[in-house]
Amino acid sequence: MNDIRRTILWVIFGFSLVMLWDQWQVYNGRKATFFPSPNHVSAPAKASAEPPASTPGSVPGTTNTVAANALPTGVASPDANQSGASVATHQQVLVQTDVFKLTFDTEGGSLVKSEFIKHIDMADKEKNFVLLDDAKDRTYLAQSGLIASAGGAAMPTHKSIMTLAPGERTLKEGSQTLEVRFESPETGGLKLVKTYTVTRGSYAITVKHEVINVGNVAVGPQLYLQLVRNGSKPLGESSFYSTFTGPAIYTEAKKYQKVEFADIEKNKVDIEKSSSNGYVAMVQHYFASAWVLADGIKRDLFMRKIDNNLYAVGMIAPMDQIAPGARKTIEAQFFAGPQEEKVLEALTPGLELVKDYGWLTMLAKPLYWLLVKLFDLISNWGWSIMALVLLLKAAFYWLNAKAYASMAKMKAVNPKIMEMRDRLKDNPQQIQQEMMRIYREEKVNPMGGCFPIMIQIPVFIALYWVLLSSVEMRNTPWLGWIHDLSSPDPFYILPLVMTLTTVLQTSLNPAPPDPMQAKMMWFMPLAFSVMFFFFPSGLVLYWITNNVLSIAQQWVINTRMGVPPKFHFPKF
Repeated sequence: MNDIRRTILWVIFGFSLVMLWDQWQVYNGRKATFFPSPNHVSAPAKASAEPPASTPGSVPGTTNTVAANALPTGVASPDANQSGASVATHQQVLVQTDVFKLTFDTEGGSLVKSEFIKHIDMADKEKNFVLLDDAKDRTYLAQSGLIASAGGAAMPTHKSIMTLAPGERTLKEGSQTLEVRFESPETGGLKLVKTYTVTRGSYAITVKHEVINVGNVAVGPQLYLQLVRNGSKPLGESSFYSTFTGPAIYTEAKKYQKVEFADIEKNKVDIEKSSSNGYVAMVQHYFASAWVLADGIKRDLFMRKIDNNLYAVGMIAPMDQIAPGARKTIEAQFFAGPQEEKVLEALTPGLELVKDYGWLTMLAKPLYWLLVKLFDLISNWGWSIMALVLLLKAAFYWLNAKAYASMAKMKAVNPKIMEMRDRLKDNPQQIQQEMMRIYREEKVNPMGGCFPIMIQIPVFIALYWVLLSSVEMRNTPWLGWIHDLSSPDPFYILPLVMTLTTVLQTSLNPAPPDPMQAKMMWFMPLAFSVMFFFFPSGLVLYWITNNVLSIAQQWVINTRMGVPPKFHFPKF
């Protein structure tokens, strides 16, 4: 009975550790790793919902009173921007480069759609992947405009109907850049000219905001840059593992700060509210968008809920007074693309953190670096994963050897313990005393096989996040039927192989003397294996490789110690 109780306590303890780790992930901004609760999904309002839609101090989720109060209480309707004119209409224009198709809207000169030519939609592989969009059931936009200080006159915003300048709409062979220019009507004595410059091979767009004072008095406007997105998870996200979707801010002082949509909803947001460096971003699995201003430009930062499942993250940069007839220019970078670390690092400091490894970043980044180096040699991500696991097993060889040697000793003394248990089965207290005596005489540490393995757990969890987060795995084939390392095996062959290797590895371990303990020992590995039927193929491949190498090493060590390897299967 004591053994059964102890077994149950160990199972509860192990499960508690897993749950504590999961909640630690949640505490650090991630969602629960296993069986995350789905986000509430509601039909988003059209993203013409503007940052100046209402007094921000009264908007749920507003996190920056200074910046929020700088926004006006309302924005004129499009027709109000045209003096005496009938209701203005807006149009969209498609611009294509070698990496994406961009759709701009003359309403505010906003970017309303980004389609990636080199990345397919995993839900419909006949289509390209779309990040920004202004669809009926999905909203994700990049907006910018001008606002006045409190009580100031209305200025050109992302609601103003702008004029599109003529020019090329496709980046031609031999050209490195292409410009798209929008000009607003005069509003509040100002005109806003937005010029987008796209570059060959780049997901970063230079956005020049030129403010012209066409009035009779000096004006000090403020430039706002924001990303507006509905709070739903990307389509096709797995229910068996979770990745972060939501806004993020980076500043040199507080570094990377990400916030769940639910926390904005509850007004539970703690971010740095002003800075002179960094960026604001919207993050999801594999992809991100970000507004970046040059260092030295002061800006107020905000996150807030706009309306009906729409959320905004942005920055407001005050501009110097502009005299009548003068102009002032602020240049920003807008990024919308895959989370490729080298590209992100080159764009601005800290942007690579949108590819979020959580609290294991210190371990994950060198593992990713090594994985990329192996790919440069092998040119296949699947084989590179296997090679990386092989190198890790080699690095931890002696640590594992100690663990497996301890297990081998446990196997060697197991017959003595079984005989003793049968002999003293009516005296549980004496069983425990005799068991400790045998361990002491044979110099066996029952926990000796656990500690060396526990030391390695953070490394392999970090590798888990590297493989789960790396866009390089997306739609990347490995071998035969595995055409996408980021998707589950369509025929469940790899999960079945993983389950088999997990069973073999577990059966090589010393069988607990108590039959109930022996059966319970199988519960966690088998439950873990079932979950991997829904995990990306790259993760399953990494785990199979780890299992096979562990079995091989354990087999060799047992043989060397004169303990014949033997599989111990439970008798159900």
